[in-house]
Formats: sequence, structure tokens, C-alpha cells
Amino acid sequence: MVKQDGNAAGLQHGDDLAGAFGGNVRRRREEAGLTLEQLSTQSSVSRAMLSKVERGEKSPTIGVASRIAHALDTSLSDLIGAPAAAASGVAVVMRKNDRPVFRDPETGFERHIVSAAPGAGGAEMVVHHLPAQVSTGLLPAYPPGTEKQLVVLEGTLTVAIGGINETLNRGDSLFFQADADHGFANRTSAPCEYIMVISRRT
Repeated sequence: MVKQDGNAAGLQHGDDLAGAFGGNVRRRREEAGLTLEQLSTQSSVSRAMLSKVERGEKSPTIGVASRIAHALDTSLSDLIGAPAAAASGVAVVMRKNDRPVFRDPETGFERHIVSAAPGAGGAEMVVHHLPAQVSTGLLPAYPPGTEKQLVVLEGTLTVAIGGINETLNRGDSLFFQADADHGFANRTSAPCEYIMVISRRT
């Protein structure tokens, strides 16, 4: 059995998260051979914002972070600092306190990476927390072949997909193709929590 040992625990603190996220953005951008200007064009995020993100001076919103990830052809979990999939071992354990957590500084939205070995089996699992009256806004489409399945654990969730809105209550589940712009909203006065599996067919 392999245990993930807290290398990402510090990401739960705002400054550490911003620094880790920014460092991963710069690494991915340089690996792709992109300038800040080119990444700005591809992501529709201003060069000034990208520069602040890379230096750890600014924590991006979930919308900005998603656009950067898509422009770099990587997952949001990779930029947040998800633990690497274990090379060996029958089972992999990640303790709750070791979860990498992304927090939207403007809305309080949280994205918890709960996959102990993200990408293993072509899927990853995340838990989203949406405070009352908070929306992610429309998030960019994923590459074709990307699918999302979710189940609502608490509260009421409204999912917008391709111009259609679906309202889900506690215990309700949803499957959809994620190759279209989509978003998640909590239009109630109580918090909402849901677990989501993102899979990519090859």
C-alpha cells in the first residue's frame, strides 16, 4: 500500500496555493515553448494577469484557472499540484488533510482533489463546494471524449450544459459530455457539495 504523504497539504493555504499554481503554470508554459503573450492569446487571460499568477502574486478564479489549464492542454488538477500516480503498490491512500484544494478567492468555491492517484484508469475524482448563491460561471469545453459524472451530496445544484439547465437535489446524479461550455451554480441560501468523476476516453 502506498501513502501520499502530505506534499500537497500546504496548498490549502492561500499563499502556498498561489505559489504552487503559478510555478506549475510557468513550468507547463515553458515546456510548451509558449511566451506569456502566446498563452494570453490562447487562454483569453491578460498577460498582466498571467504574469501575476506565475509569480504567485494573484490567485486566479476558477474560470481563469480553467482557461489557463485548457490553453496549456493539461488538467486543472495538474496545475493545482495533484499527487503523481504511484508507480507501484496495490492500493494508494491519500488522507483528508493531504488533499490539494483550490479556492476561488472571489466566490469561496472550493475544488478538492480526492483522487489518491489522479489519472490512474483515465479518470480523476474531485469534490466541489459551492457556497450559497455562488456560481462558477461558464467553464471552457474540454477536449472531445471527456465525460463528467456527478452526484450531489448536500444542497441543490444547477448545471448548465449547452444552453440547457438541469437542477439536481441531494442524491441526484448526472452524466454529460464535457466537450461544450458548462457551469455549476448554487442558487439557494444553503451550501452545496457534490462529487464529480472526470474521465477521458482514448
